[in-house]
Amino acid sequence: MTYSSICPGKTWLDTAGNRIQAHGGSIHYEEGVFYWYGENKEKTTPGSGNWHWGVRAYSSTDLYNWDDRGLIIPPVLDDPSSPLHPAQKMDRPHILFNEATGKYVYWVKVMGEGSHGTQRSSVLTADSLLGPYEIVRAGLEPLGMSAGDFDLVVDPVTRKAYYYFEKVHTDLICAELTDDYTDVTGEFSSHFPHPGPPFTREAPAHFERGGVHYLITSGSTGYFPNFSEVASAPTFHGPWTVLGDPHPDDLSRTSFRSQVSCVFKHPHKKDLYIALADRWLPQLPDNMPNVYDVVASMTQTGGVPDAPPTSENSGSPDSGGAEAGDGRAAMAAGLGENTAIADYVWLPIRFADKHPVIDWHDEWRVEDYD
Repeated sequence: MTYSSICPGKTWLDTAGNRIQAHGGSIHYEEGVFYWYGENKEKTTPGSGNWHWGVRAYSSTDLYNWDDRGLIIPPVLDDPSSPLHPAQKMDRPHILFNEATGKYVYWVKVMGEGSHGTQRSSVLTADSLLGPYEIVRAGLEPLGMSAGDFDLVVDPVTRKAYYYFEKVHTDLICAELTDDYTDVTGEFSSHFPHPGPPFTREAPAHFERGGVHYLITSGSTGYFPNFSEVASAPTFHGPWTVLGDPHPDDLSRTSFRSQVSCVFKHPHKKDLYIALADRWLPQLPDNMPNVYDVVASMTQTGGVPDAPPTSENSGSPDSGGAEAGDGRAAMAAGLGENTAIADYVWLPIRFADKHPVIDWHDEWRVEDYD
């Protein structure tokens, strides 16, 4: 099948006819080719025990039709302690190219076996975007912190790199990276403090436009969709001003039932920024309760667990009453979550008085933008 447009929320196949598996990832542009990489969830089916099956990459020249370039980082199956073992719950891959060293530097979040433990980072490097990659740092707790969802960004002028990560269930951290991009320097700033899920901001996606820095983040509700929040700042370190939900026309307050993973500026368009998002649970019913609102209500009455709902903890106790009943029903919908069938929601960003706005389009084309 050949595509000539982007249809958000529809199943997207590669040029071989297989479902694209590049979740929680990003796009890298190099020498006329777009590379889309992310978590390979093809084996993440209910009861499999597989959080991922490596990192897969695709290439394209038009952003519509994608050739499968294979597993650029395959899963390690013979060492259960490896950060790349499927049970160690690796996700959120991000790759930077370091002009000084000539290396591609790959960072990943590793949650570890079980649930709700310390989340750590691992760093790999390669001479080619497509690998092979070698682990140079594992079990990293940056700045002594448990590090969750993150984004990496390089200043186009100074080439200094920044690492935005969720200090798990508390703040969002902006940490500066070393010159080789494989560690943190110790310089950092802290932003958006919250008492815990679902209020904690995670999944940061940074972009810059006209000298203004933006961050799109989501609340913490596991794979359940919630509303996005966008903030702006004059520098990488802030101070950040919250501008509100960039999806103002989504009455469900679920970011069109998706979670933004990154924002990509098209290199050949004057002002085309694309928000890449995952619809992790497309099987959820349209009329199910908004999990963020349910968990927030339960938190206020003292009955919510200290972690977002997933298939692992959705049976946790709650506060009783009607709200608790809604909570049980909403969380039960996530039991047996099957992210092997997760879809993508790619949408262009428009700017209303410097405020990023993400409108819904059933179908859109890159060619329609200057």
